[in-house]
Amino acid sequence: MGVVKSATGDMLMTFSWVVLSATFGLQTTEIISAAGLHGVTWAPLAITTFLIFVYVSLFTVVFGSASFNPTGNAAFYAAGIPGDTLFTLAIRLPAQAAGAAGGALAIMEFIPEKYKHMISGPSLLVDVHTGAIAETILSFGITFAVLLIILKGPRRLLAKTLLLSLATICFVVAGSKYTGPAMNPAIAFGWAYMTSSHNTWDHFYVYWISSFVGALSAALVFLSLSIICEINPSPTIADLDPSKDPPQSVKTSASSATTNKIRYRSPSASELLESGLATSPTSDSDNGAKMTAKRAIGRHDSVPDKIRRHRGLLLVISIPIVLITLVILLMPGTTSEYALNGGGSGSKKYAVIFDAGSSGSRVHVYCFDKNLDLVPLENELELFLQLKPGLSAYPNDPRQSANSLVTLLDKAEDSVPNELRPKTPVRVGATAGLRALGHEASENILQAVRELLKDRSRLKTEANAVTVLDGTQEGSYQWVTINYLLKTLGKPYSETVGVVDLGGGSVQMAYAISEKDAATAPKPLQGEDSYVREMYLKGRKYFLYVHSYLHYGLLAARAEILKVSEGSNNPCIVTGYDGTYKYGGTAFKAAASPSGASVDECKRVALKALKVNDSVCTHMKCTFGGVWNGGGGGGQKNMFVASFFFDRAAEAGFVDPSQPVATVRPADFEKAANQACNMKMGEGKTKFPRVEEDNLPYLCLDLVYQYTLLVDGFGLKPSQTITLVKKVKYGEHAVEAAWPLGSAIEAVSSL
Repeated sequence: MGVVKSATGDMLMTFSWVVLSATFGLQTTEIISAAGLHGVTWAPLAITTFLIFVYVSLFTVVFGSASFNPTGNAAFYAAGIPGDTLFTLAIRLPAQAAGAAGGALAIMEFIPEKYKHMISGPSLLVDVHTGAIAETILSFGITFAVLLIILKGPRRLLAKTLLLSLATICFVVAGSKYTGPAMNPAIAFGWAYMTSSHNTWDHFYVYWISSFVGALSAALVFLSLSIICEINPSPTIADLDPSKDPPQSVKTSASSATTNKIRYRSPSASELLESGLATSPTSDSDNGAKMTAKRAIGRHDSVPDKIRRHRGLLLVISIPIVLITLVILLMPGTTSEYALNGGGSGSKKYAVIFDAGSSGSRVHVYCFDKNLDLVPLENELELFLQLKPGLSAYPNDPRQSANSLVTLLDKAEDSVPNELRPKTPVRVGATAGLRALGHEASENILQAVRELLKDRSRLKTEANAVTVLDGTQEGSYQWVTINYLLKTLGKPYSETVGVVDLGGGSVQMAYAISEKDAATAPKPLQGEDSYVREMYLKGRKYFLYVHSYLHYGLLAARAEILKVSEGSNNPCIVTGYDGTYKYGGTAFKAAASPSGASVDECKRVALKALKVNDSVCTHMKCTFGGVWNGGGGGGQKNMFVASFFFDRAAEAGFVDPSQPVATVRPADFEKAANQACNMKMGEGKTKFPRVEEDNLPYLCLDLVYQYTLLVDGFGLKPSQTITLVKKVKYGEHAVEAAWPLGSAIEAVSSL
């Protein structure tokens, strides 16, 4: 029954430890956020160490002598510490492994979806042989430290626990670039079971064989050092006088043999002299004895005597120092061939992201270092290529739609080193243009793209790599991208910037709001996306208001505005144009009014298309179409406006297209609209030489719509300063301010 009780205790303890330790990162993040310790370099390690100390202390009280590490049990057995036998070890080990698997399954089942990205177990970040070496060294180090602290360390339990916590965090940090690390086969098994990799040779080699080799080696070294330290090779008084042969030595030795305990050595002659207990063998008088004692007391200890007398203290201090030094020297370097080829966390990581928008297809190739900082690709921080038309231009021919990406795919793949291609994630994110085609048509196109990647590319394609982004994903990725480039992630929400991204088929608005506003956010209707997303970035929790307005991107808005005129002449079309506008497979009449285009009349039509002040608004504050506006606040005071806003402003001539960023006001769009609406088609290329021929008839419409969207839709003041952004300065480079960078950051973070 004792064995069953021990195994049950081990299983429960391991289960509990896996559940709690998996949330250390989340708990540390929450404590840092609550205490306002963002940017304090020592805070994460100190807080995690404190958490380990608290939980180990708690587990000691609750579970008593139970254990969650089979290598620890084996090491204590090998070191001669009573308590276990080979039979009990064989029973306890599977119980610990079962508890770990149960804990991993439980935490991933019950933790909210938004936190799952912060939960993970040990993972092999280097090649299998380097990982095995690292796990052997780490297991040796932590096991030796545990034996030393428990058996030779301080007597107070709290002091022992603190030292154990410090040792654990030190070895975890040391192994974080290699194996996770585990230093515990049971816990490694539990997390591997989640991914069905528990029965692979790599897992068995690194996390079982190596861990036990390291732990048992530490036990044998510890046992050897204990014997050396506790059996004195120095001669005793009896050894110095051959005429005496004390019988107690034989008795002691016999006693040691029968009781199976290590015999402490006899005191040396010099130590007897130090205490004044030795007598001179050449004098029988009391005076002689006193003089000898006085000389002994008055003399200074020699260096060897001091070392011998304080050997225990010196060992406690020196062995950890030597141990840590050996770990540092012996740990394999991350510049191994595998690491150089992208397998290690210290290596470069690439990501290829396709932005399949309604107006065209674009590809972004990014390279990151181990700190997720962008690394230049030749002279730029990214490879950026684009072509027209987009995937949605071929609604009835999925294969032709997919083949339109071939040129971009080939160039993107060529920019990734050959040996890194199988490890480089590729994603295709289709946005509003494809969503507008309907589920069946869009899914057929996506399936054709998946087949193209499978047949033609060596890049790493995951199951959900090709998908239609929902509006909140697109908006939140855009917000992450711009704030990442501005280095505002990790700062209070009021110091971040808000983002409005005007695409072809939809417009996204995203900005950080207060926790109070997030708590009062209206509940979305069935089938609608939530207004608020919680994101953990750079150690801080953000409540992100994000909404995507489908059919209100610039190209889709043209169709909506033309719908309002119901096939008749439209006051937003430039004078002299009479034609057809095609969008989403539908043709719309686009003919100028006989009286010419008018800013005021065009605003009226645009407001009607936007459904501003519509009765469907059931919230205190709405943008348009009955959509909650997020409540405003500090996260909206600095607005970065991207995509078509920048393009039309550059074409209209009130920003310099060669500059990546420009500061304007919404009123500037109205001013440019007055010029565009008052011109005739024949004057277009003269007044606006940067505008493409196909866009000239709609320039008045586009500029009026953009002004109306900002002022009447999103509630900005006409005089409010906003930042138009094409690219964001990042060090000495300028990076495209688009959502794919946010997606790339997420993709490489999961490698």
